Amino acid sequence: MGRFSTVDEARKYFSKDRFATDNGVTLEELDETHAVASLVLGARHENAFGGVMGGAIVTLADFAFAALTNDSENVTVAQQVSVNFLSAAKGGKLVATARYKKDGRRSCVVNVDVVDESGREIAQFVGVGFKLGRA
Repeated sequence: MGRFSTVDEARKYFSKDRFATDNGVTLEELDETHAVASLVLGARHENAFGGVMGGAIVTLADFAFAALTNDSENVTVAQQVSVNFLSAAKGGKLVATARYKKDGRRSCVVNVDVVDESGREIAQFVGVGFKLGRA
């Protein structure tokens, strides 16, 4: 799992990612190949039409990207991201799964798939990370 011994250790480290965690994002799984984060939806995540605010979806996907590409000793920053919103979310929970498409020496490309609790594809996030090196 990279430099984290347990998921709990990673959760403690990423608890400092206050925007995501204060808005309900939780790290569920993490190893060297993937990260899974979830978001239990509530009224604070709704847009004016009662749907899930796009920013909530992007925050969830970005958190999964960050959990996969960073650890307590190495820093990767998002250099470019793109998001395709695919469907309206149904139900009360979203799950984002991040996986490396490319993990190079100085850059990486990560695909993050966001689904609702029925498995319906909600968004596709692609992040290009630039590896800054040691924290």
